[in-house]
Amino acid sequence: MKTLFILIVVFALSTLAQAQAKIETDIDFAYQNAKKGIYWALSNIPEKKSKLEKDLIADDKLIASVKLEKEFNGVKVHSKGHYLTNTVEIVIYRSIDSLKKYGYLKEEEKEEE
Repeated sequence: MKTLFILIVVFALSTLAQAQAKIETDIDFAYQNAKKGIYWALSNIPEKKSKLEKDLIADDKLIASVKLEKEFNGVKVHSKGHYLTNTVEIVIYRSIDSLKKYGYLKEEEKEEE
């Protein structure tokens, strides 16, 4: 009887560990998709518009929903990464100086008089 009880407990714990590992990998995939949205938004900052919204889709699946808003001295990016039924949201702010430093914005050329 004790042996049966111990086997049931071990089986239940191993099943729980497998479920947690599956959730962890699903969240990691959603996080990676949210990062893809961030990189896409930073690479596609509009010159004239103050806002940009885009859904990134691959293989008929929603990868990320991205919102970019221009702020006073930089940009704010909201990216929701999707994977199966999981969603991870990342919000970042980047200043104009850091965008120029990393090549996302071109330095404004000064006109010679």
